[in-house]
Amino acid sequence: MAVARQERKRDMAARSLTKTTNLLPRLHRGLAAGVGEALQVVLRLAEEEGRTLYLVGGGVRDVVLRRGQVDIDLVGEGPVMSLAEKAALVLGGRWVGHRVFGTATVEGRDFRLDLAMARAEKYTRPGALPKVRPASIDDDLARRDFTINAMALALCGRERGQLLDPFDGMGDIAGGRVRVLHGRSFMDDATRILRAVRYETRFGFSIEERTLALLKRDLAYLDTISGARVRHDLLRLLAEERPEKGLLRCQELGVLAAIHNDLCFDDELAAAFRRARRAGRALPRTELYLALLGTRLSPADAEAVALRLALSKRQRQALEGAAMLAEQLPWLSRADVRPSQVVERLEPYPPVAVEASGLVAGQSRAKRMLRRYLAEWRYVKAPLDGNALERLGVARGPAMKDVLRLLKAARLDGKVRTRGEEAELVRDVLAGRVEVPGAGGGKQ
Repeated sequence: MAVARQERKRDMAARSLTKTTNLLPRLHRGLAAGVGEALQVVLRLAEEEGRTLYLVGGGVRDVVLRRGQVDIDLVGEGPVMSLAEKAALVLGGRWVGHRVFGTATVEGRDFRLDLAMARAEKYTRPGALPKVRPASIDDDLARRDFTINAMALALCGRERGQLLDPFDGMGDIAGGRVRVLHGRSFMDDATRILRAVRYETRFGFSIEERTLALLKRDLAYLDTISGARVRHDLLRLLAEERPEKGLLRCQELGVLAAIHNDLCFDDELAAAFRRARRAGRALPRTELYLALLGTRLSPADAEAVALRLALSKRQRQALEGAAMLAEQLPWLSRADVRPSQVVERLEPYPPVAVEASGLVAGQSRAKRMLRRYLAEWRYVKAPLDGNALERLGVARGPAMKDVLRLLKAARLDGKVRTRGEEAELVRDVLAGRVEVPGAGGGKQ
C-alpha cells in the first residue's frame, strides 16, 4: 500500500509539472528594481552550486493573479544558510538564519528575500507547532495550508520556468476556490480558519464546500492555539484593504465566538470601519479597528478578550479604553456637561479609543463632544506658565498644579479669553475670592 501511494504521488507530481514560461516575465515585471537585482544574484549563486530555487506559496499565487508586488519566498532542497551568507556578502546586505526551521532572510536597503530549506512537517497534537525535517519540494508543498498556496515555480536550473502544482491550485484559482489539502488541516493548525476567510474575502473567492464543512466542524480547535498566534492572524485580517468583509464572514461562520464568546461584529460596525477609512485621521489603523471591536464589549469582556489575544499594551488600551468609553456616551450626551469636564473625563483614554467611540456614537451630542475633544479641546493650554504664576505669587508645588488646572478649565469653558483675564483670575485665587478645586480652600 505504501509503495502504491508513493507511485500515485509521483504520477500526480509528474502530471502537474507544466511549462509556464509566461509566469517568469510576469514575475520580474512586478518586482521593484532592488528586489529584482537581489533575486538575480541569489539565483546565479544557486546555479553555481547546481541547485534549483523555487518561488513558492503566496508568491506564485499572486503572480498568477497579477497582484503586483510579490513577496519573494524561495525554497530549495537542502540547507540554505551558506547560500544566504554568500548572497548577503555579494549584495552588501545582511542575513539572519534560523537553523531550527532551516530558514534565512537576506535583506538590504531596498530588498528582502526569504529562503527556506524544503521540509516536511509533523503535528504531534492539534495546535502544536510542527516538528520539521528536511524533505523534497513535493513534500514541502504537501505541508501547506491551501491548494492556491501549494504551488512552486522553478526560477533557475534546468527546470527554470516550470510550475509544480500537485494539488491543482491553478484550477482552484481559475474556479475561485479556497480548498484545504487534507481533512485534518484545521485540526493541525486552526489559524488556517482565519486565513481561509482572509483569502476568500481578499480575492473574492468562495471557501470550497468540503473545506467549509471541515472549518465549521473544527472551530473548537481554535482553543488549542496560543493567544499570540490567534492575534497574529486576526491582525493580518485587520490589515486587509476592507477588513470588515472578513469580520462579517467570521461572524457568520462563528469564528469570532470561537475565539471568545463575546467577540462579535455586525453591519453597524462594518459601516464604522468604512467611516474610519474615509476620515483619514493619522491614527494607527489596526489599533483603531481593535478599538471599534471594543465598543461592542463590556469592560470585563474587553479585558478577557485582550488576555485571550495576548494583546500588547497599546492594543489592550485601545480595546479596553473603547469598551469603557462606551459607558460614558450617555453622560457625554447631557446638555449640562462642560468642555473642561469632557477633557478631564477623556484624557486618560488613548485617542484611538475616543475616535472609535465617536465613530459609533451616531449623530448625537456625545459624538460632537468626542469630535471637539479630538480636534480642539485636548490641545488647549493656559498661556500663563509656571514662571508667570510664580511672578504673580503662586508657590511651586501642588498648589501651582491646581491653579494651572483651574486656568485650563476656565479657558476651555470660555470664562477667560486673554492672558490678562487669566492673571486677574490668579489674583482672585490668591485673594481667596475664587476657590481652586483640590486646593483645600484656595489660599496659597
